[in-house]
Amino acid sequence: MDRILRLYTTPNILKYMPRFSILDLAPVRTGGTIAEAYRNTVDLAQHADGWGFTRFWLAEHHNMPGIASAATSVLIGHVAGKTSTIRVGSGGVMLPNHSPLVIAEQFGTLDALYPGRIDLGVGRAPGSDRLTSQAPVLTLLKTPSHSK
Repeated sequence: MDRILRLYTTPNILKYMPRFSILDLAPVRTGGTIAEAYRNTVDLAQHADGWGFTRFWLAEHHNMPGIASAATSVLIGHVAGKTSTIRVGSGGVMLPNHSPLVIAEQFGTLDALYPGRIDLGVGRAPGSDRLTSQAPVLTLLKTPSHSK
């Protein structure tokens, strides 16, 4: 009987409970603002933190009306600063849209600020619409060369 009671005490039973996570897009409601979407994202993350969720991830999307999670690393830092224990990260930073070195530096900095709480998920899809996915290349092509 003691063995059964030990198995079902709180610390032991937590080992067998499923872990839950949230993937958020920072949605902008119709008639709402991006600032309001960020406040709602923080509110959801704080509730998830209090409810014992394991992770709160933000998905990167560009040039999509109604979704405010384009600057993923900035938003991750904001959410991590407003929560206490939940892991916060990216549900996919698309590396074709960013310099891998910059992403490594940003997430390294976030990990230094919030040790053990930052997750980095990466992908290689260009994402979004064609014009947005070509923006980094088009910008490079239009930038005059300063080398001689």
